[in-house]
Amino acid sequence: MQQLTQHFIDNCWVASNGQARLPVTDPYRQEIIAEVTVGDPADVAAAVAAARRALPGWQALGGGRRGEYLAAFADALTARRESLMRLSSRNNGKALAETAIDLDDAIACYRYYAGLAHELEARQGRNVSHSMEGVRVQTFEDPAGVVGLISPWNFPLVTSAWKIAPALAAGCTVVFKPSEVTPLPEQALAEIAEEVELPPGVFNLVHGDGEHVGAPLTAHPDVDKLSFTGSNAVGEQVMHAAARGVRNVSLELGGKSPVLVLSDADVDQAADWVMAGIFFNSGQVCSATSRLIVHESLADALYEALGQRMDAIRLGDPLADDTDMGPMTSSKQRKVVEEYLEIARKEALVAVRDSSHRQLPEQGEFVAPTLFRDVPVESQLWQEEIFGPVLCGRSVSNDEQAVELANASPFGLAATVIAGDVERARRIGQQLRAGSVWYNTEQLVMPEASWGGFGISGIGRELGPWGLAEYLQVKHLMGPES
Repeated sequence: MQQLTQHFIDNCWVASNGQARLPVTDPYRQEIIAEVTVGDPADVAAAVAAARRALPGWQALGGGRRGEYLAAFADALTARRESLMRLSSRNNGKALAETAIDLDDAIACYRYYAGLAHELEARQGRNVSHSMEGVRVQTFEDPAGVVGLISPWNFPLVTSAWKIAPALAAGCTVVFKPSEVTPLPEQALAEIAEEVELPPGVFNLVHGDGEHVGAPLTAHPDVDKLSFTGSNAVGEQVMHAAARGVRNVSLELGGKSPVLVLSDADVDQAADWVMAGIFFNSGQVCSATSRLIVHESLADALYEALGQRMDAIRLGDPLADDTDMGPMTSSKQRKVVEEYLEIARKEALVAVRDSSHRQLPEQGEFVAPTLFRDVPVESQLWQEEIFGPVLCGRSVSNDEQAVELANASPFGLAATVIAGDVERARRIGQQLRAGSVWYNTEQLVMPEASWGGFGISGIGRELGPWGLAEYLQVKHLMGPES
């Protein structure tokens, strides 16, 4: 059993001041595979101090050299790809095919921001065109400073890459708290930082939970910016902490995303895209399109097609090549989903597929892929993020109703539109209140396109040049031309 009893601070592995340990489990075998230390405020303070000392030198190093370090991170992840896939599958419970996507996503992110770091250096000091004679105006983009980064458990190595790569590219120094639920893959990032000889204090990793590490990190007055991905409840706490000292904050929070199937859609193709939008990673995806809005003329056929595909999902060992869906990442999350399924029973929702339609594996934190049809908009299952393999459907009679129903949510992270006419799908997509809208495709995520939501789905953007901008502060230098 692996023991994660040390933090990575100032390029050294240091013993934790905290004495408590948390179990790390394999959600399929339902056994403890590691223990992770619970850090404390003293560990956080040491990491922040190291990051503060490293900041001037890391900024002065320049974007080109910082980009070389990020490219080295990508190379090191590539070298470890197979082992990290298996480690992530054991710790997180997702199938190997999904962890392969995760690793490729993370590698691409580090490579992308390596390129943007070079571009950032090239554009420093560019002249600004203006109307005042005899005055020179130059633009500089400085790092936000010391940043505290907190990532969730559902996409280890991915969501951390979306934060760490742009932060380092911008010239920020980092204190990173990975999820205590999935710390094993993230531990590799500290090992890589040591391996590529990142300057001391630039990247620091402190293990622990929200109470003992997350809260002290968000409250620390010497942290200039906070970036958090996770639940809305905790996101509000992070935002509240950032208000003290008027510190910068980015939040990537929950979603209750719609998928719209219009009247001219191909039912079989639509069924494939709907499946991909809700059952990837056992539905533990913030952008999961968990509200199905289908034209009434296609509803029966689509539910039939979805039911057949759900019957074919192979549940099992995440390390087996023939597994389509692994267990929930933790018993805690399985119980959360089961509570919603109990609500569904009390509300007498109509199940197209649920646990009564299939036998679950004898071991593992599994929840049966579930589909309800004709779900009332007042239902908790229609309104609230479940974070599991549960799809709720409703029928509409026209596009206007579909758009209105899709936008009737305080969330606004993502959406999908499926139609036979591509221009129609694109036109409807433009009317949706969401940060990422896909049409006639599965959920595509790439480092060049932004990620983030409207409404209570968050503040700010990750990925693309917008993700880099979150870690930069614009400065103008003005004076006489000569």
